[in-house]
Amino acid sequence: MPSFRLSPAVQSLKPSATLAAAAKAKELKSQGIDVLDFTVGEPDFVTPAHICEAATAAMKAGHTHYTASGGIAELKQAVCAAYERDYGLKYSPNQVLISNGAKHSIHNVLAALCGPGDEVIIPTPYWVSYSALVELTGATPVLVETSEASGFCLSPEELKAHVTPNTRLIMLNNPSNPTGAVYPLDKLEALVRACVEADILILSDEIYEKLLYGGAAFRSVASFGPDVLERTITVSGVSKAYAMTGWRIGWTIGPAAVIKAMDNLQSQETSNPCSISQYAAVVALNGPQESVEEMRKAFEERRNYVVGRLKDFREKFGVTFAEPGGAFYGFFNIAGFFGKTLPGGKSVDNSSDFCTTLLERAHVALVTGDAFGAPGYVRLSFACGMDQLRAGLDAIEKFLSAAR
Repeated sequence: MPSFRLSPAVQSLKPSATLAAAAKAKELKSQGIDVLDFTVGEPDFVTPAHICEAATAAMKAGHTHYTASGGIAELKQAVCAAYERDYGLKYSPNQVLISNGAKHSIHNVLAALCGPGDEVIIPTPYWVSYSALVELTGATPVLVETSEASGFCLSPEELKAHVTPNTRLIMLNNPSNPTGAVYPLDKLEALVRACVEADILILSDEIYEKLLYGGAAFRSVASFGPDVLERTITVSGVSKAYAMTGWRIGWTIGPAAVIKAMDNLQSQETSNPCSISQYAAVVALNGPQESVEEMRKAFEERRNYVVGRLKDFREKFGVTFAEPGGAFYGFFNIAGFFGKTLPGGKSVDNSSDFCTTLLERAHVALVTGDAFGAPGYVRLSFACGMDQLRAGLDAIEKFLSAAR
């Protein structure tokens, strides 16, 4: 047998914690166990009909072949039009790259801009893939802890304390996965101004930009002035706002030279994003937007329910949390249960074991905060129906009530 020696980068690579948690839940389901699964962050809605009809029309029109590696002109133009309409930002198509989802877009940005010796600042809690994608480039992720008290927002002072001559860029996710945090506009402006002063680039992941609640306001980072615009690379896509996770269409917007380099990279990686999905995304961006607001309202109803239940947990069990202003996650601290005897007679001292015990005993699947750089926390996705949320939170409450 030949020796298949894996590369150092792949040897150290861990699987996505959210997908791993979902796989554990599916394993129990396959055994006939009714699992209440709150692990995966994707809308439970069907893609709006007019978008699906656009995909059918694209196939009938023969748009089933290779496209330009960086995406069709119509979709690049639609992205430019959307950013001018929504944020007053004027981009040219040569500043847009269409990719196979926002995760692919983030990988392209990091691969094009970072390498060995570089440092990338990542505020924690952070989306599980950020640090892994940085490490694949040979760069070093620099994890900077934020606090629940701050609403999980990084301050300019915390940023400056971690900038070194090797700092290449910062990765911002606003609204945030896993916390649901939305930066107040004054705090966001102060942070991006600090990035300008420190002369570092900004990778702004804005995939949850349309999902805002409780009066939270969003502003695209690049809109804070020409000096911010020139150093900002924006990533977003159609997955969350349009319930199109499986269609795999994301985009990057930034300086033309960076986009060109990323296009060269993508041409060697994947040839092009799915042609049919691209034509559907054109209609998603250019067509009626009522479905976006309908889904947002449904998410807000669920968010309000989850916040209400977590407030009850805070009173009864000492669970703490910061109210989410966006995305579709409840992120709460269960460290007060470490060392206690949980149902089944088990005592745990970390979030991962807590989630495993909750799944085994209460058949509720959450994602451990350990995966997000936030020990002591767990994440619950409320991208599911109200009946499931009620049943799941009832089961969690019963589980916590039984702890001694």
